Amino acid sequence: MNVLRPIIVFAGLLAVWQVFVSASEIAPFILPGPIAVMSVAVERVDIIAGHALVTLTEILLGLLFGTLLGGTSALVMAYFRGARAWVLPVLVVSQAVPVFALAPVLVLWFGYGVTPKVAMATLIIYFPVTAAFYDGLRRTEPGWIDLARTLDAPRAAILRQVRIPAAMPAFASGLRVAAAVAPIGAVVGEWVGSSAGLGYYMLLMNGRVQTDAMFAALLVLALMAIAIYYLVDSVLRRTIAWQADIDPASKH
Repeated sequence: MNVLRPIIVFAGLLAVWQVFVSASEIAPFILPGPIAVMSVAVERVDIIAGHALVTLTEILLGLLFGTLLGGTSALVMAYFRGARAWVLPVLVVSQAVPVFALAPVLVLWFGYGVTPKVAMATLIIYFPVTAAFYDGLRRTEPGWIDLARTLDAPRAAILRQVRIPAAMPAFASGLRVAAAVAPIGAVVGEWVGSSAGLGYYMLLMNGRVQTDAMFAALLVLALMAIAIYYLVDSVLRRTIAWQADIDPASKH
């Protein structure tokens, strides 16, 4: 049933889209219907799949590096108090400067390959992962830490066996947000400068006024982003299975 719900919602949105296009008789070059978009997607499946593979690689690498960098930063701030004064400004600056404004600079530095897109995705992912994980580490139940200290547990053991497991739900929340926003960095990087990827293909089709092909690439990007989110969510649920979901309705 959990799988059917998003499928039903997605099918309903497509139906509303098609009805709106048919009823309004809007020009296809402005807003094509989902039938036309899917038809183009099937006709150009090889081309779109090639660009989708490039974008998927950029998203997954950005998600990997952003998670590693964010998790490491949170652990450093939690373990070394003196490091907070150094890492927190970096965390703030990473959000104070619009990531989109850095895209042209990253392309200038790293060229038109995969690197600037991965860097963009990493920068976008870095903040939610770091902030959520550090907040979870900081809000560990004090009684658990006091109990570990009475047993003469060293700081490293307390961090590894008490604080990290307690912070995993918060880390999972940050990672879910990261999975949802990861495609933004890759696509923006492709818009600024690229020779492949769904973002590049969308700009190319927009310039040729092939709106149906542009929407086909957008549809594939949306489906890919949804699949990544649900995959990450599924892995996290199995990783922290001990953290049961609480249904507010079950309390009544």
